[in-house]
Amino acid sequence: MCVTPSAVSQQIRLLEEQIGTALIVRVGRRIKLTEDGERYFELIADQVETITAATRQMQGAKTATRLTIRTTPTVSTKWLLSRLPQFLQANPDIDVRLDGTNEPTDFNRDHVDLDIRHGTGRWPGLHVEPLAVERFLPVCAPHLAAPFSLDPDQVRGFRMIRSVKAQVQWEKWFAYLGLKDDGIKSQLLFDRSHMAVDAAVLGMGMALESDLMMGQDLKDGRLVVPVRTPPEMLVTTQWLVCPHTHMRRSRVRTFFDWIRAEAAHWQAENGHSVAGEQSM
Repeated sequence: MCVTPSAVSQQIRLLEEQIGTALIVRVGRRIKLTEDGERYFELIADQVETITAATRQMQGAKTATRLTIRTTPTVSTKWLLSRLPQFLQANPDIDVRLDGTNEPTDFNRDHVDLDIRHGTGRWPGLHVEPLAVERFLPVCAPHLAAPFSLDPDQVRGFRMIRSVKAQVQWEKWFAYLGLKDDGIKSQLLFDRSHMAVDAAVLGMGMALESDLMMGQDLKDGRLVVPVRTPPEMLVTTQWLVCPHTHMRRSRVRTFFDWIRAEAAHWQAENGHSVAGEQSM
C-alpha cells in the first residue's frame, strides 16, 4: 500500500473516531477485528472491491480479482480442473489461485477465500454446504475383469487398492453385502484417492472409489465396474467451506453459484439424488 504502519494506525484511529466505535483490538502481538469491525467490513467489502476495480480500469490497468481456492489434490485433478476453463471464460475479471492440499484452512491466518474440504461436513462456525452425492464403486482396468462379470465375493481374489483416508473402505463394502473381508489376496495402500484411481487404471488391482473422482476414467473406458450388482453406497465426502463473512464477497458468491450448477449437472448426468443425502 506504500503506507507506513504508523500512518495506517493513525487512519484507523481517525476512522474509529468518525464512526464512534472500536474496529480493531490487540491480542498479544496480533490485531483482530472487533464485532463492530467485522460488521463494518461486511457492509463495505463489496464497495471497496468495486472502487478498487474502477480505479484500476481508469488507470488503464487490467481489472482482476484474485479468488483463492484450497481443495484436495484429488478433487482438483479429477473433477475441478477440467471444468475450470468454463468458469474462467465466464468470469474473465477473476484470477484463480488453486491450492491443492488436504490441510484445512485456518481462515484467521491464511489468505484463502474458500475450501473444497474432505470430511463429514462438521465444522462449526463456518458456512458449510455439500458439493455432491458420490457413489462408491469397485473398479478395475478392463483387462483384469470384464464389466459386470463378477459376483461380489470374487473381488477378494484381486489385489485390494486402498485410499487410507477414504470414508468408504473395503471392510464397510463387504459388511454392507454381508460378506467377510477375509481371504484378501494382497493390498496396495495410498494416502491420496487420485493415486488409488490411477493405480487401478494401470491394472494394479481393484479399487473402491467415488465416481466423483473417477467419472472421466469410467466414461472413457479406462476403468470398469466388474461386479454384477454393486450396492448403492451413496455418501457426501466433499464440502464447500468458508467463513460466513466470505459469502459477502462477490467473487466467492460467483464461484459458489457456478460450482453448484456444475455439481447439479454432474449429479443429473449420473442419476444421483439430492446433495447431502446419505444411503449408508
